[in-house]
Amino acid sequence: MQTVYDWATMVVFAGLVVLFLQRSQGEARDQLWQYLVAAVGCAVTNYLGNEAIKLADTTYHIGAVALGIATLAFIYVVLKPFDGLNSN
Repeated sequence: MQTVYDWATMVVFAGLVVLFLQRSQGEARDQLWQYLVAAVGCAVTNYLGNEAIKLADTTYHIGAVALGIATLAFIYVVLKPFDGLNSN
């Protein structure tokens, strides 16, 4: 836990775990592979970001940030974590 990529991906992954545990109660809305895609996105983002810092390579930073944003977009569009917030 030394870089900003470590912390950012850990926060996103922890939120993903909470969402999975919350949704595992009751009727199934999501498929397990959807969480796997998001988790792998977090892992690869973290790897690219840490390599960018180690190698001082801007290309890796751009790739890590782009993949991080794509992972967040996937979570927002496919898993819909805020779906049902205004249902009451």
